[in-house]
Amino acid sequence: MTQVTLPHFLVLSAVLFALGLLCVLSRRQAVAILIGIELMLNAAGINFVAFSRYGTARVDGVVFVLFMIALAAAEAVVALALIFALQRRWKTVDVTRVNSLKG
Repeated sequence: MTQVTLPHFLVLSAVLFALGLLCVLSRRQAVAILIGIELMLNAAGINFVAFSRYGTARVDGVVFVLFMIALAAAEAVVALALIFALQRRWKTVDVTRVNSLKG
């Protein structure tokens, strides 16, 4: 039976970050871009927890993740408000069709 070590967490985090980056770069919908950003934030959270678990300072990673969860919640609220404003103003959430901030 194999034990889960730090490289396992780092590989998982790298794959999750790569999927989030791919989602951000390839999608045109604002909601899909937001999901990609959330995936990248979760990958950073996994790194913080992994280094906290296998490092010397065990509390620091958990504290960073708690702050990151609060930041992700605030980011999601602001991003969803912007998406709703895009939908109301231009009747689309396709970010490539919105070419002006003035409208």
